[in-house]
Amino acid sequence: MNEQKLKGILGFAARARQIAAGMDACRILIRSGKCGILLMDEQTGPNTRKKAEELSEGSGISLEILPEGMIEAATGKSSMILGVREGGFADQITAMLNESR
Repeated sequence: MNEQKLKGILGFAARARQIAAGMDACRILIRSGKCGILLMDEQTGPNTRKKAEELSEGSGISLEILPEGMIEAATGKSSMILGVREGGFADQITAMLNESR
């Protein structure tokens, strides 16, 4: 995975207001039917991790784990979980994460 490129895409998504930061905001985005992908920091605590996994499984939305500190470095938000709105940014992030596997 090209971490610099991924940070750039996340930064653009944040500036374009295409992300929801935090568990509650992600829940709202999912309920609205507009969430394309969930992203979680690898240092997320066990309780938040469990909630995010349940949210992902219940909604059928992919949950991807990013390297420690990447979310904060890219978006300036200290949140451990992000929801990215459907569309170009979510598609680019998904494609980038899939090609690195």
